[in-house]
This record gives sequence, structure tokens and C-alpha cells, in this order.
Amino acid sequence: MQSLLLRLQNDIESRKRPRLELLPVLRSALVGGLVVIAAFLMGARTASSSDASVIRAMVDPAPAGIKDLQATELEKLRRTVNYSARYAIPADMAARIEEIARAEDVDPDLAFGLVRAESEFNHRAKSSVGAVGLTQLMPSTAKYFRVNGTTRHDLYDRDTNLHIGFRYLKTLLDKYDGNVRLALLAYNRGPDRVDQILRSGGNPNNGYVEMVLRKKPGRHNP
Repeated sequence: MQSLLLRLQNDIESRKRPRLELLPVLRSALVGGLVVIAAFLMGARTASSSDASVIRAMVDPAPAGIKDLQATELEKLRRTVNYSARYAIPADMAARIEEIARAEDVDPDLAFGLVRAESEFNHRAKSSVGAVGLTQLMPSTAKYFRVNGTTRHDLYDRDTNLHIGFRYLKTLLDKYDGNVRLALLAYNRGPDRVDQILRSGGNPNNGYVEMVLRKKPGRHNP
């Protein structure tokens, strides 16, 4: 009987042992599975967030500041093209005339009319009395608008000539309280001559104003 009981006990113990040895394996497998599932879920969430960011970047409108800048640049380009076509001049010259006119606080349309009337957009133009460049400046006039002085050669430079010419025109506009006609006549005939005619009760107009404002072709001499 005792031997039978020992045999039964040994049989029971032998059946329990494999089951107990499997517990660490099952535990490790369970933990590993949970780790894999967690990693998958985190990856899916990250991918979803990344995809959503890409979609938002493609769909959302640009920030207001960028849109305003783009609109400004497009409008500037449109004006350059229009001025270039209207006056049959290169786009870079059209762009610089407008930019410099605005920098000197002169209306761009007035600036274009002035340059056409004075030089027909020829930066090498020279008059019989010695005025040179796009805005037909006299070196003596230009000296008042340059700190270090300006030579005749300097006045053939496009940007230098435009800056000084428009600055001179703006000075005349201020002198005559914004009266465009008197400012243009003074630019063409000289302010002293215009003032003399006005003091005598005369009309200083000589047709130059109409040439500038109507943008007629050709140059006009006093």
C-alpha cells in the first residue's frame, strides 16, 4: 500500500512540474506581447499625427503676413509690366523708376512722364545747354542734392540721375505747395524764371506741362 501511495505521489508531482516550468515562459510571452501591442499603438498614433500635420500643411491657407507679402509682390510685378509696356522700356528700368520715385515721395506716373519728356528714357541723353541723363540734370543743380558733390559723369548713372532728378522735383512741389503744374514749369524753365513771370502777372506755361502729363513722345526744350 505504501509503495502504491509513493508511486501515485510521484506521478502527481511529475505532472505538476512541467506546468510550473511553463509559467515563466508564459509570463515572458505575455509581457512581450503587451510591449509589442503598446509599441504598435504608439506608432500608429505618431503616424496619424504626422499624416494629419502634412494634410493640414497642404490644406490650411498661408499665414496672413505671407499672403499680404505675396499680394504686394504680385501687384508690384503687375505695375512693372504695365509701365514697361506703356513706355516701351525694359522692365528693370520701369521697376527702378517706380521704386526711386516712391523713395523720393514723387508720384510714379508723374515721374515716368518727366523722364519721357526729358530724355525719352535714354540715360546717355545730353541737351544743347549741357543737361544730362534721364532727368536732364545740370551739374550745378545736382550739387545741391549730393553731400560729396556730383560730377557730370556721375549723372549718366541711371539710379543716381533718377534719385537727384526726383528729389529736385519733390523740392519744387514743396516750394509751390503741391502745385504740379508750377513745379513742372520750374523744373523745365527754372524756378527763378517762373517766379519772375508770376510776379509780373504772366503765365509761365510753355507746353511742357501738357507734354509730361499727357506722356507725349519726344523731348521738350525751354
